[in-house]
Amino acid sequence: MSRSVTMAPPPHTQPPQPARRAHRRSGKSRRLDLKFSPYLYIAPFFIIFGAFGLYPMLRTLWLSLHDWDLLDHVNPQPFTGLQNYATLLNDDKFWTAAGNTIAIFVMATVPQLLFALWLANLLNRQLRGRTLLRMAIIVPNVTSVAAVGVVFGYAIFARGYGVVDWLMSLVPGLPADFDWREGPWFAPWTAISVMVDWRWTGYNALIFLAGMQAIPRDLYESAAIDGAGPWRQFWKITLPMLRPTFLFVVVVSTIGGMQLFTEPFIFGNGRIDGGSTGHFQTLAMYMYEKGITTPSTAGYGSAVAWMMFLIIIIVSALNFLLVRRSVKSEK
Repeated sequence: MSRSVTMAPPPHTQPPQPARRAHRRSGKSRRLDLKFSPYLYIAPFFIIFGAFGLYPMLRTLWLSLHDWDLLDHVNPQPFTGLQNYATLLNDDKFWTAAGNTIAIFVMATVPQLLFALWLANLLNRQLRGRTLLRMAIIVPNVTSVAAVGVVFGYAIFARGYGVVDWLMSLVPGLPADFDWREGPWFAPWTAISVMVDWRWTGYNALIFLAGMQAIPRDLYESAAIDGAGPWRQFWKITLPMLRPTFLFVVVVSTIGGMQLFTEPFIFGNGRIDGGSTGHFQTLAMYMYEKGITTPSTAGYGSAVAWMMFLIIIIVSALNFLLVRRSVKSEK
């Protein structure tokens, strides 16, 4: 008798249905992860910026459009539109504070950047103890700004017994009892500019040094072969290659200079009005006077804050355009 043999079905080459579904789900989740995970990583920054940066700016803009009193929580605050800004443009104290701020900014920034550039070029060479020198020049920046103001205001620029007055007494014809606070208009500007220079020169020098070290050494070697000396290499290689770094330093110095508050405040013995002549009242101090020490004019103080913001934007944009134009002219 013949025995029938039952042939087994060929093995199934397709994966089971649940496995295919799991594979599709894992692929979809992988695509979603690649698409949305970068936003989750940067979300904390935007949340913090929105809470502590964007919202205060918008709130200040809203206050500047009202006659706002910080202590009045009962009566409605009247909407005045652009009246605070119109009053601001005719305010002599505002323009005096703006002039003081720009003058101190120019007197402090120009020598500061030149000296920082010289220090960076010096530290970029093969010197003994370079690491120690780089650490030393950053010490003023990490020093408390209050301590800096006290030392400069009560020891270095003190009237009659300060270091500067003592040095001036050694020179015939110069006064030995010079009043740096209530003296001529240039006196407080000079003292505050020296404070700012002492604090920020080392920081800017390290920024310039980082930019110099990013310049390829091949350019200097080729220039040396062609007979260019160190001074010519600095003007033809270092300065043109440092333009982006220089722009960054100028913009940061502009923002810091326009927001100057602590140094003149401590230098003036805590007087927010900038002394009897008002020669060292900056825009930040005037904003604090109108917005905080006088709560009934909080709306006007908010308008001062926004005018400061616009001035910073305009000056930074001018610096950017000047540097960009100089780069294009060389190409």
